[in-house]
Amino acid sequence: MNIPLTTWYLEMLSPDDLRPKRSALPNLTVQQAAIPCPEFSRFLYTSVGGHWYWRDRLPWTYDQWRNHLNRPALETWVAYLSGTPAGYVELASQPDRSVMLDYFGLLPQFIGQGIGGHLLTGGIERAWAMGAQRVWLHTCSLDSQYAYKNYEARGFTLFKTEETTVDLPAEPPGPWPDAAAPAPPVGGVSHEFCAVSPAVDESVLGQE
Repeated sequence: MNIPLTTWYLEMLSPDDLRPKRSALPNLTVQQAAIPCPEFSRFLYTSVGGHWYWRDRLPWTYDQWRNHLNRPALETWVAYLSGTPAGYVELASQPDRSVMLDYFGLLPQFIGQGIGGHLLTGGIERAWAMGAQRVWLHTCSLDSQYAYKNYEARGFTLFKTEETTVDLPAEPPGPWPDAAAPAPPVGGVSHEFCAVSPAVDESVLGQE
């Protein structure tokens, strides 16, 4: 099916712009996946993004994953709750001395516990520590309806919007083929949300 797609580009120009959000969960930790591991990174990619039509890396071979991960410019940081992976953020240094939050998200069962704001805060702090002069990302209307609000609440500001169309299958790929996994406890972006840059509502940011 062919559907309209809105992509928002957001940036942070100073570490002082960060509005941190910390979780009080006692068993929540964030650690770097310092050893490149294609199997683990593909697990994170499909488990987090399977319900949001993350598809670009699904055809990648083992060597493509290994070459992508085995770069000094790339860092992957993983949130664990009681030892179980709950989400991740992938940071990529750019030639212009910016750092891009290339991928960010939570596994569905961990949405709504305040982990997303905590992980995003740590990812942004690490991006600045990598020597960034600018931290940026993009999100789109295929993502969670609260993703943009989480980014904006942490201090990102919109600098570009693109309107395109995309051809998608009727159902997202899920965490693995024929998984029949339950949908995340949060909807996608509504058409009303796509029409304007949304206002921040901190009361819903726990969904991320």
